[in-house]
Amino acid sequence: MRLKIWGCRGSVPTPGPETVRFGGNTSCIEVSLPGGALIVLDAGTGIIPLGLELAERGVRRLNLLLTHLHLDHLEGLRFFAPLWDDRVKLDIWGPPSPLLSLRERISRSFSPPLFPIDLRHVPAQVTFRDVPRRPWTIDRASLTADLVVHPGPTVGFRIETSGSTFAYLPDHEPALAGGFADRTRDWISGASIAADADLLVHDAQYFEDEYVERMGWGHSSVADAVAFTHAVGARRLVLFHHEPRHDDGSLARLEGQGRSLAGPNALETTLAREGMVLEVP
Repeated sequence: MRLKIWGCRGSVPTPGPETVRFGGNTSCIEVSLPGGALIVLDAGTGIIPLGLELAERGVRRLNLLLTHLHLDHLEGLRFFAPLWDDRVKLDIWGPPSPLLSLRERISRSFSPPLFPIDLRHVPAQVTFRDVPRRPWTIDRASLTADLVVHPGPTVGFRIETSGSTFAYLPDHEPALAGGFADRTRDWISGASIAADADLLVHDAQYFEDEYVERMGWGHSSVADAVAFTHAVGARRLVLFHHEPRHDDGSLARLEGQGRSLAGPNALETTLAREGMVLEVP
């Protein structure tokens, strides 16, 4: 698998000279499967430049997987170029709700006065799908979704090929249920997604002192992200969903703290950067 990060900021986009190094677009990752298929994870503002590139490449078949429908993971969809091409077939997967369908929930952002064009008039051939309870397959890759601790219906995704496993948990607060040290994996939120993954992309929005004041907001501290990774046995950690108030200098310090907590010669830990390309072995 090959991954490219198009957006890794949390909550709101943060353009400007102080966020150039790590980027200001919100959550979006492109996943290229060995068989050639493409999966897009989340539709934050990072999906806008991705869409322009996909249009240039002539991509006509896509799967978009949404972890949840908070705006920082959805706000780029209305400006996603393939959505406005009638030759494109787009499957949009997201967490189920007992109240409204996925289409009905997304359509709220495609209606006046929020947006001038109704979702019914989008040219692309769009199919909305609730993520299944059991693993399913896209281009011979096995996909799994499971609910995680975050406000509102929220899932994480696990993508497995014959030789590699990638786990995506961009909005996740597993420490809200208590520490990990004396818990088995079946009692840890997100463990079914991240267990023994070759690569884990995980929420690390806060420093420890910030997290104390924001407990219950649905996001993790860098220390909890590292502790979670050790608890589930993932081999490589990419810290994700950067706090919008953190400039490049703050994020560099957070990355250093993550590496220090991971320990020498143990867990490879890095901070997500816009434009970063990751190969999952």
